[in-house]
Amino acid sequence: MSRNIMLVEDEAPIREMLKIVLEQAGFSVNEAEDYDIALEKMVEPYPDLVLLDWMLPGGSGVQLARKLKEHEFTRDIPIIMLTARGEEEDKVRGLEAGADDYITKPFSPKELIARIKAVMRRVTPTASDEVISFSGLLLDPVAHRVSANDERIDMGPTEFKLLHFFMSHAERVYSREQLLDNVWGTNVYVEDRTVDVHIRRLRKAISTFGHDTMIQTVRGAGYRFSVK
Repeated sequence: MSRNIMLVEDEAPIREMLKIVLEQAGFSVNEAEDYDIALEKMVEPYPDLVLLDWMLPGGSGVQLARKLKEHEFTRDIPIIMLTARGEEEDKVRGLEAGADDYITKPFSPKELIARIKAVMRRVTPTASDEVISFSGLLLDPVAHRVSANDERIDMGPTEFKLLHFFMSHAERVYSREQLLDNVWGTNVYVEDRTVDVHIRRLRKAISTFGHDTMIQTVRGAGYRFSVK
């Protein structure tokens, strides 16, 4: 069964080109040319990934990303933002709105497909099915759930995989590059700064009972998960 991608792009020639590239790579594509149509089409069966342009009629891609992350049935759908904007501040805005990755135009079809496959690998539950628990913070890989002191915690798929990696490798320091390789995968076009954004989002998600202090910044080295 092919994976379905929601392609949200207002420029018809670009949308058609992207649709051809995606279909040649084996994906099925559902198109939307503006903010409102994208929301109307966001119904079951939900897409496996949203390819989202930054500038859209009716609302920005950042606004749409935020709206999707607000709702229970769409919050876990991974998002890749497409844009001509290359400034670091804009990239961070896209990531903080809920995007899982960010690709700047112009880009090659090969790079686009590599990024899509990498993001989809990240949101696939990890093979290990062992429940992990530290000081009231519990992660169940099979149910794909995290709880703190028996209260369920909602987080994005990348944050879930990042937390699973940390909890599976407690007390060890990992550089940003090592985290990218282990969580995002090797040969993936993701910048080091992306790690910092997802660390912030993860800390915020588990902060209710103070578990955010377990994710420690080790100056000049990287990050460590520790209960000490």
